[in-house]
Amino acid sequence: MVDAPVVAVRGEAYREVAPELARFTVTASARDRDREATLTRLAERTAAVRVLLDSYGPLIAHRETGDLRVRPETKRSGERVVAYHGRVATTVTVTDFTDLGELMLRLADQDQVEVSGPWWSLRPDSPAYREARHAAIADALARAREYAEALGARVTGLLELSDTDGAGVPMMARAFKGGGAGGGPPELDLDPQPQGVNAVVLARFTISEPALS
Repeated sequence: MVDAPVVAVRGEAYREVAPELARFTVTASARDRDREATLTRLAERTAAVRVLLDSYGPLIAHRETGDLRVRPETKRSGERVVAYHGRVATTVTVTDFTDLGELMLRLADQDQVEVSGPWWSLRPDSPAYREARHAAIADALARAREYAEALGARVTGLLELSDTDGAGVPMMARAFKGGGAGGGPPELDLDPQPQGVNAVVLARFTISEPALS
């Protein structure tokens, strides 16, 4: 029995879709020669950040404290402490971008607060990934049929289909540093960065006997 001829192809699909998530980090800092004063200021500034975040309730999908540091500052020689530094970082995730710019600027307007971001992304279970994979499979099948047609044959079956990891485009980042200036912060409109979704599959199809004559 003679094995059927086989054609191996690569199917690809690329889409640019609107982001579904935006993440940013807000960091409150404090420094003082007295350790207790540093901790007190740090707690007060962190509490002020939490109150401001709470006021935007439905806008915020998730937030978590990921970085708490308190360290002494010593002279270059010896262990004599000259000051204490403290910082608390909170990562915030939002799904509604309507007031994102306003929120970030209001946070940056707090005393000794730094804001970094936003980083745009898709949800891990975004339908965009499924749509791209389906399009990549359709592309592989179309290529196999084109090759078979060029040989005077037709696709008769699927032998193997494998998935390779697609990569997205890098996300944008911005940074704002607060200084506690008087008056309200200026308005800021953020343009969500489109996210690249890439799917690639490798496929092997059997085809009918080519009409090479």
